[in-house]
Amino acid sequence: MNEKTLFVQDYMVHNPICISADMDILLATSQLLQHKISGAPVIDDKGKLLGMLTERDCIKVAVHAGYFDDFGGKVSNYMSPQVETVSTHDNLMDIAEKFITSSFRRFPVVDKGKLVGIITRYDVLKALKALKHGV
Repeated sequence: MNEKTLFVQDYMVHNPICISADMDILLATSQLLQHKISGAPVIDDKGKLLGMLTERDCIKVAVHAGYFDDFGGKVSNYMSPQVETVSTHDNLMDIAEKFITSSFRRFPVVDKGKLVGIITRYDVLKALKALKHGV
C-alpha cells in the first residue's frame, strides 16, 4: 500500500445532518429515518457539539413509552452527552484503529470547539479503497 498519509478532513462528511437538543425526540427519530443514518450530532445554535443521538438512544423512547405510556420528550433527555471526538488533522489510520477498538460507528469532527463534520466507518472504508486504487 502507498505511504501517503490520510487525514480525517479529506474523507469526512462536511455538512452532516444535525439535531438540536430541544427538538422533539419523535421528530429527531424521523430525521434519522428520512436520511437513512444511524446517528447524528446534537448541536446548539452556535454549532457547539452537545452530544450524539443514535438509533440506540431512539429505541429508549419506545422502552420508556412501554413502561410509562408516554411517547415523546426532548432530544436532550435521550441523547448521549459523552462524545468522543476527532480533529480534522487526525490521521485516518488512527481513526480506523479507534473504530476497531470501540463500538462507535461515527465520530464527530470538531475544530476549535465547533462541529465541522463527521467521520464514519463507511468513510474510512471508502478512503482505504481509494488509496488502494490510487484514486
